[in-house]
Amino acid sequence: MDDVDLNRDLLRNMLEDDYLIEIAEDGEKALEKLREYTDRIAAVLLDLQMPNKDGFAVIREMKKSGMLQKIPVLIVSSEHAIEVESQCLALGAADFIHKPFESSIVQNRIRNTIELFNGKNRLEQKVEEQEEALRKQDRIIQLQAEKLQEAEPFNRLMMEYRAAIMGVENRLRVLNEEFSLEYNRNPFESIKSRLKTPASIYEKMSRKGYPVTVESIRENLKDVAGVRVICSFPDDIYQLAELLVKQDNITLLGRKDYIKSPKTNGYRSLHLILNVPIFLSNEKKYMKVEVQFRTIAMDFWASLEHKLKYKKDIDNAEEIVGLLKNCADSIVMLDYQMQEIRDKIESSKENKRREI
Repeated sequence: MDDVDLNRDLLRNMLEDDYLIEIAEDGEKALEKLREYTDRIAAVLLDLQMPNKDGFAVIREMKKSGMLQKIPVLIVSSEHAIEVESQCLALGAADFIHKPFESSIVQNRIRNTIELFNGKNRLEQKVEEQEEALRKQDRIIQLQAEKLQEAEPFNRLMMEYRAAIMGVENRLRVLNEEFSLEYNRNPFESIKSRLKTPASIYEKMSRKGYPVTVESIRENLKDVAGVRVICSFPDDIYQLAELLVKQDNITLLGRKDYIKSPKTNGYRSLHLILNVPIFLSNEKKYMKVEVQFRTIAMDFWASLEHKLKYKKDIDNAEEIVGLLKNCADSIVMLDYQMQEIRDKIESSKENKRREI
């Protein structure tokens, strides 16, 4: 698309061995050609200075109509000003070819632009196909989850997990009361609990290749029932976890210490998988419960990191991940500094009692 006959002829001679060429002498005719051959065009060579509509107007129209998503545009111009190039690239142009023309440069720029653009389109199509597959998978998971919720055996299993959560919470609250009486302080600040949703259970069972049955869920999933214990200081975490595990009828099935050995992203928490008894009307059963221990600062950090993990299209995601890792390192230092201050306060109180 160029209003100068010589330029059109030069470009045609350079490219006609590899491409079918369509020409236009002004912006209006250029847009007519674009509308006629939209699905067949491999690339557009666009002059900026043309009658009726200039190159800027053409590229704006292409952008408005969605053609710019499908067709790469190379600006053909004798203009070397940085401002003009920046304006064209900002509008969506793929590359520049400067006059006077050099045959090898023109051919290579066009070939490279087309290959890159086709690669981008293939990638976008693949992403769309994957997103559609995920949407279908989500619909399947939701339908299967609804079927699970309607099944009486599954609802009974969930009742048993809720009973196990209540059992763990009650044991922790008793320990809290005892500490409050004996040591005039509480080993934890709060308790939070959660039960995995039917959709989450179905997705995890399917992903791991397990049959989605009540017995399979009971046997293979360790985190259906979860309890999170928020403590003030790191040593309270270990003391409370040790006291809980030592209680009658509780069996420790697994332990992961992400405080002493944090994850690469900075996550810190102590995870225990416990087998705890529940007492039903006619039987006693053991249920798996995951108990996580964190300090207040660790829990605040984990909450923020969770939001980042499950949100899409976040700008500067890598930078935010790095900042979170730095925060995690700062948090662990702060936790132990605060613990040291508490120890000094308690030591001072004890010394005063002895003096009296």
